[in-house]
Amino acid sequence: MSLSMYQAAIPPLLRALNNLSAILDKTLLNAESRHFDAAVLLQARLAPDMFPFIRQVQIVTDTAKGCGARLAGVEVPSYPDTETSFDELQQRLAKTISFLQGLPPAQFDGSEARDIVMKFPNQTLNFTGQDYLQFFVLPNFYFHLTTAYDILRHNGVPLGKADYLGGG
Repeated sequence: MSLSMYQAAIPPLLRALNNLSAILDKTLLNAESRHFDAAVLLQARLAPDMFPFIRQVQIVTDTAKGCGARLAGVEVPSYPDTETSFDELQQRLAKTISFLQGLPPAQFDGSEARDIVMKFPNQTLNFTGQDYLQFFVLPNFYFHLTTAYDILRHNGVPLGKADYLGGG
């Protein structure tokens, strides 16, 4: 039995999004126990030329919903990037999770060969569905997820590998 595009994309994205949600909860509990306002972490960065934490989470959700939509052949939902709190980030994660869960696996059939075109202000990227998933989505998704995790870890949130990988 071969691995379907749905199986290769959606379960791993959902697991990581749920893990990130749990990490946000753990961050708030840690801030409360250390008596500081967790909101200061929203603009934290690893380096001056990197996006802050809040933008990392936005990109994680954008990458996940874009992947699901493009591979399923549906319109990519638009989110306005207006979050200013952990609660609003949790809402964004929940909305993304719900969107992905609502995509029928059969809708991904044949998507490995589907033409995926991404237009940016300075370039256009063309992929097959399989190349899009393997060489664009997954590396970008995990880069921004890891960066969000690293920002929190760098700022003293007691996170470990088990938080990142999640439960079985």
